[in-house]
Amino acid sequence: MTDSWIDLYWLPLGAGGRSVRWNGRVMEAVASRHGDRPAEELFHSALEVRDRGRRFVIEMAPVWGDDKVDRGVVCEGPVVMKWLGRSRYFRYEVRCWRDGRIPDVDEAVAGPRRMSTDHRAARLIELIVSVPPLTWGRDELGAGDMWNSNSVTAWLLARTGHDLTWIGPPAGGRAPGWSAGLVLAGRQESLSPV
Repeated sequence: MTDSWIDLYWLPLGAGGRSVRWNGRVMEAVASRHGDRPAEELFHSALEVRDRGRRFVIEMAPVWGDDKVDRGVVCEGPVVMKWLGRSRYFRYEVRCWRDGRIPDVDEAVAGPRRMSTDHRAARLIELIVSVPPLTWGRDELGAGDMWNSNSVTAWLLARTGHDLTWIGPPAGGRAPGWSAGLVLAGRQESLSPV
C-alpha cells in the first residue's frame, strides 16, 4: 500500500444543508435558461491527500462555517465583491486541514476518485499556500467561469501535473468554476512550468 495519494471527492452542492442547495438550484435554473440548456445538478469538489503518513483535507469553505480553531487555513478571500470581504460572513477560506474532515463526505457521489499515488501528493501540499485569493463567484480572470471551490481543486490538480482531460463531475452534473482553475493553471504553466 502506498503512503502517498490524492483522492478527489464530488459532493452535491449544499450536501447536508438546505440553504446552499436551494440557492444553487435557483442559480442553475437561471443560468441554464440564460444559456439555453437543460438544468443540471451542481457539484462541489474536495481533496483528501496523504503524504508520508500525514493526511490532509483540502477544501474551500465559508470562514463562519466551522468553529474548530485549527482548520489549516492557508488563505482567505472575499465572496461576491471585494469590499464585502471585510465581513467574515462574506469571506471564504482555503483549508489544508491535517487530519481534518470533509463535511457530509458520506454524500459523495461514487466515493473518492484516486488521482495519483506518487510524489504529486507532496507537491500539492507545498503548492496549496500559493492558491490565489480571488473573489468567489466572480470571473476576475476573464476565463468565462467564476472562481470557487472547484477552481481551487482544478488548479491544484493541474499545477501538480494531473491530466484533467477526462476528469469532471459525475454524469448529468456540472462543476461551476472548474474551468477557471484550469485556465489559471494553463496561464501559469505557459509562463513557468512546475
